[in-house]
Amino acid sequence: MPRRLAGHRLVIASHNPGKVEEITALFAPFGVEAVSAAALGMPEPEETGDSFEANAAIKAQSAAQLDGLPALADDSGLVVPALAGAPGIYSARWAGPAGDFGEAMARVQRELGGRDRRASFVAALVLAWPDGGLDIFRGEVQGRLIWPPRGDRGFGYDPMFVPEGDSLTFGEIEPARKHQISHRARAFAKLADTYFRYG
Repeated sequence: MPRRLAGHRLVIASHNPGKVEEITALFAPFGVEAVSAAALGMPEPEETGDSFEANAAIKAQSAAQLDGLPALADDSGLVVPALAGAPGIYSARWAGPAGDFGEAMARVQRELGGRDRRASFVAALVLAWPDGGLDIFRGEVQGRLIWPPRGDRGFGYDPMFVPEGDSLTFGEIEPARKHQISHRARAFAKLADTYFRYG
């Protein structure tokens, strides 16, 4: 029988307000009280991993050890095959110290030029328990990149990403719908199936 999360207090090991908002909304129906690492004054550990999963594990384990609560971390990004997978795990770093995703999107556009515009968003969710237990869930959504960006919803590269089978960018889609189809939602569905299917 898997561990249970219902009724738990959970640390979201992120200082990104957009991610915290999305993850909190995903947990809300299950009676899980989510609090961000930023709200608890936790430092951000250095992300030295070579994959989304490794970086999420670093953040989740650090928060679980500091606070003694289960901690969930997300590491996610935009993967563009024509750019050899970039920006990938460096997606946030492409936005620079100021977190300027307008510039990050412009850089993707400049480097991509007229090449294949297929792309995917990838999310790795890692749940760390204070006793050292670790569970990893991965979600992906395929799509294509457009220019110029459209929409002011979401965050990061959302305004230039159109999910497969749609005509709207993640920056234009209603948040409730994005929560159903995004890479983070797909990873979360796997987590929910593990921790909440037994009621």
